[in-house]
Amino acid sequence: MSLIDRELAGRAIERALRRGGDLAEVYVEERHGFGLTLDDRRVERPQSGSERGASIRVVTGESSFFGHVDGLGEDDLMRVADSVAQAAAGGDARVAALGSVARGSQHPVATPPGDVEAARKADVLRLCNETARAAGDEVAQVSAGYAETRQVIEVFNSDGVAAADDRTRVRLSVQVVARRDGVVETGSETRGGHAGFELIAERPEEVAESAARKALTMLDARGAPTGRMPVVVGNAFGGVLLHEAVGHGLEADAVQKRASVYAGRVGEQVAPDFVTAYDDGSRTGAWGSDGIDDEGTATQRTTIVEGGRLTSYLYDLIRARRDGTASTGNGRRESFRHIPWPRMTNTFFAPGDATPEDLIGGVERGLYAVSFGGGQVEPATGDFVFGVSEGYLIEGGKVTAPVRGATLIGNGLEALRAVDGIAGDLDIASGYCGKAGQRVPAGVGQPHVRLAALTVGGTEA
Repeated sequence: MSLIDRELAGRAIERALRRGGDLAEVYVEERHGFGLTLDDRRVERPQSGSERGASIRVVTGESSFFGHVDGLGEDDLMRVADSVAQAAAGGDARVAALGSVARGSQHPVATPPGDVEAARKADVLRLCNETARAAGDEVAQVSAGYAETRQVIEVFNSDGVAAADDRTRVRLSVQVVARRDGVVETGSETRGGHAGFELIAERPEEVAESAARKALTMLDARGAPTGRMPVVVGNAFGGVLLHEAVGHGLEADAVQKRASVYAGRVGEQVAPDFVTAYDDGSRTGAWGSDGIDDEGTATQRTTIVEGGRLTSYLYDLIRARRDGTASTGNGRRESFRHIPWPRMTNTFFAPGDATPEDLIGGVERGLYAVSFGGGQVEPATGDFVFGVSEGYLIEGGKVTAPVRGATLIGNGLEALRAVDGIAGDLDIASGYCGKAGQRVPAGVGQPHVRLAALTVGGTEA
C-alpha cells in the first residue's frame, strides 16, 4: 500500500516548479520506533513512537529550496509546494511522467521485530546484564539498550523517478564499567543490522561477554607507547579509521567545494596496488544498507579504490548532475525534515589473503588498535587524530599487554599509502555518522589491516 498516490505526487511536483527550477522532488516517510533500556539492573519504561511526513525540494542551479510538513494530506503537500515555489525561480525543468513505483531490493527480515512481545526484548536485556555481571566481581555497572525501527519511504521527482523502500533495523548495545583500586575502565559492544529480531535472538549474551571482557582487560592496561611504529587495526569497529580519515573526503559535496584532500585525484595511485576499497549500500543485511537511497536511486557497490588507485567519489543526485555523472546511490537524509547529502553507507577495505596472526606476527614492536573512540578529522587536509578505545602492545610478533591512552595521529593519504597487509576477516559493525546536523546509520568495518608506520601518541612514563 502506498503512502501517497502518484497523481498527488505529480501535482505537487508541477506546483513546486511553476516559477521554474531544474529539479523538483517529493519525499514521503512513515516511521515506527521502539526501544528499551536497562540500567542498574532495572528495565526502564519502553519508548515508542510513530511519525508521518513529507518534504518538497526544488533545485535551481547551485541552490536548493526545501520545505517539510507533518502528515501526508493533499492540502498540506500543496501548501509546502507553494512555499517552495515562491522561493525558487529560474531553471528549465521538464516534468517527466511518473512511472510505476519501483520497490527497492528487500533485505531479509525473518522475524519482524514488531511481532515480538516487549517482554521477550526485556528478557534479552536482563540476560545481557546477568552475563556481564557474572564475568567478574570487578564489574561495577552494566547498561544495555535495544532499539528497532521500521521506516517506509517513497520518492518522486520531475525526472520521472517513482521509488519506494521498506527498511527494518534492529540494534542491541551493552556497556560495562569495571573498577579496581580506583581504576575505572569501560567496555562497549553492539550488534546491529538491516534485519529483523532474528539478528539478536541467537546468543545475545555474546554482546555482553565482549563488553565485559574489554572493560576487565583494560583494568590491567599500562600507558601506551609514543612514537612512529607499525599499527595493526582491528576489523569491524577498526573501520572507523577508513570511514573518518578517508570516506568523508570522498563525499562529493566536499570534493566540489575543494574542501577535500582527494579533490582532483581520481585515477591517482593513493595506496599500494593490492588495496581495494568499497562503499556498498546494497550489502545484504548490513547496518548502513537500504534498497534505494533517500533520493530514489538504487543502492550499489561503488569501488572507491581499486588496485591502489582512487576510482570514484560518492554522489547524490545534485552533485552528480554538476559533474555530469550518475548518482552512486549515496543521497541520504535523517528524515523527511532534512535535506539529503552525499553520505557513506557501508565503507570497507576488500578482504586480503593474510590472517590477523600473519599481520601481527610481522611486527617486532607496535600497536594493535582494536577499536576507536572519539576523534577529529579535517577533510580539506586529511589530517586526523583518533583515540584508541581498546589497544594492545605488539612485541616480538605477539599481542602482549593492554594499553590505555593511545592516540593515532596522521593523514588519510599517509595512512592509505602505509597499508602493507590486509587480512581476510571482513566484519561490518553498526554505527551512526554525523554530518550537517544529521545522524544516519553507517556500517563501519574492514578486515584486519596493517599500516607500516603511523605516529602514536601515548601516556607511557
